[in-house]
Amino acid sequence: QSDGDTEYKVVLDRYFKYRQNIFENIHNLKEEINDSKDLNNLSNKIQPLEKEITIFHAEAVNKMIKEYKSNIDFVGFHGQTIFHNEKEKISKQLGDGGLLSKLSKKTVIYDFRKNDLKNGGNGAPLTPIFHKLLKKIFKTDHVTFVNIGGIVNITSILDDDNMSGTDIGPGMCLIDRWIRKKIKKNYDMDGKIAKSGNVNYESLEKLLKNFYKKEDTSIKRSIQSFDTKNFDFSLVEHLSLEDGAATLTEFTNEIIIYAMKEKNLDKFKVILCGGGRKNNFLVDKLKKRIPLKLIDEYGVNGDFVESQAFAYLAIRAYLNLPISFPETTGVNKPCSGGVIIKI
Repeated sequence: QSDGDTEYKVVLDRYFKYRQNIFENIHNLKEEINDSKDLNNLSNKIQPLEKEITIFHAEAVNKMIKEYKSNIDFVGFHGQTIFHNEKEKISKQLGDGGLLSKLSKKTVIYDFRKNDLKNGGNGAPLTPIFHKLLKKIFKTDHVTFVNIGGIVNITSILDDDNMSGTDIGPGMCLIDRWIRKKIKKNYDMDGKIAKSGNVNYESLEKLLKNFYKKEDTSIKRSIQSFDTKNFDFSLVEHLSLEDGAATLTEFTNEIIIYAMKEKNLDKFKVILCGGGRKNNFLVDKLKKRIPLKLIDEYGVNGDFVESQAFAYLAIRAYLNLPISFPETTGVNKPCSGGVIIKI
């Protein structure tokens, strides 16, 4: 529940796990998509998967509607990102807002990134305005939120509530892809596989050099966005499962540390969010270099920050309030977003 501004209350959090076939189809499809042309070339795979994902979400929504009992005004539906390219102004999320509205009998707000891209932005990150709200709730001073998902994005909010945000590079995407390829598991739980391996510093140096030399993935750009396919692990393919995981984990660690120090954010309070915060091995590495706390330590269940953020963004979009800003996505001016499907 929120007024889209300063009031915010969590009434119900629930997690619904994708069936394994959906999970595998999403990641197999993402492996096949290398450029925007593939969105058309693979439409025979994209369309049925989009329908299946939408039906899955409809089932989840209807279960929550039944459990909550009180009226739910509308649904914020982010969908599943399969391609993002800021230069081509394309960000494709699988999810049919019209079908979800029909199946849930609710107004649905979706396709949050299109308007930002249309107005000169990178389409990401969109969560900083929610992080700004959390800062007020936490009653903290200058703070940086580090969100480790597939991609790492950071939001820095000064004492005067001025905020900035950007993607900074690969989070768990390379590690997860490495694990899926090598042993058919979804991820490295707690970082145990990486912890049992050794960092190959020759490969790490090449990974870092390759990352920083690319103009479109330079950490020194003030605002940027990434797709998980911007990165590959070809430089570690000759390594063992354990050493490859260790090297890729160190790669993510170094990118986060460099970005924090380069932006002089390592001296301030840091709050860690996202699924990557559950990788204990990575978190321990980060804690040795920068002062940080998990968002869970502030009384917020870190597993639901992203979903709460997009519920909040949906409310702001419904009220025609801005969800993206020049300081966070590079958009020309603060703008709202989202496509509204009314029942």
